Amino acid sequence: MNKGNLILVATPIGNLKDITIRAIETLGEVDLILCEDTRKSGKLLAEYKIITPKESFHDFNKEKKTPRIIEKLKNGQRIALISDSGTPGISDPGFYLVREALRQQVEVSALPGPSAFIMALTISGAPTDRFIFEGFLPRKSGKRKNKLQQLKAEKRTVIFYESPHRITQMLEEVRDYLGNRNICLVRELTKLHEEVVRGEVVEVLERIIANQLVVKGEFVVIVEGEK
Repeated sequence: MNKGNLILVATPIGNLKDITIRAIETLGEVDLILCEDTRKSGKLLAEYKIITPKESFHDFNKEKKTPRIIEKLKNGQRIALISDSGTPGISDPGFYLVREALRQQVEVSALPGPSAFIMALTISGAPTDRFIFEGFLPRKSGKRKNKLQQLKAEKRTVIFYESPHRITQMLEEVRDYLGNRNICLVRELTKLHEEVVRGEVVEVLERIIANQLVVKGEFVVIVEGEK
């Protein structure tokens, strides 16, 4: 049986020009493109005149669709996986498909490209030699508290993702459980309203509460480690 290839293709996190020539070529050559949101990815594909068939693959259908996708790969198809933005497999359903493909001995490869948390880290001013990526904190209050308490003695720079409607609460909890550390909030990277805010937790919180900061779009939150 001729096994195909699952290819993880990084896409722009904002500015559509931030895509590699190889990514454009690959997306135009594969048999199918899996997208978190076909409408959002459709804008990128239309920009580069890519007419490859696409279908949705997201948290709500990954379990149902994965067996059929694996079958296509085993039958020799080359399938690209992209996320709404950035590198697939980071805080998105890509991990689920990659793990199953590897279990089924399907070849998995990747093309390099943008990653929001790496870009945010490099411009934050926080130490970059050692860091830990935590993604989104748990939604439940008790689990969030436990996670932050576990990180209190962490000396590496800690990186989180957070949604706009939870950013104030998240920073209050960072202040309460980790202390008034230096942080960096980054949103809308590479877009028209890109914003980078550096300062101590209390200072940044005060600016948010005073409506001095725009609280829209997903945030990358960089927190310095314990001194």
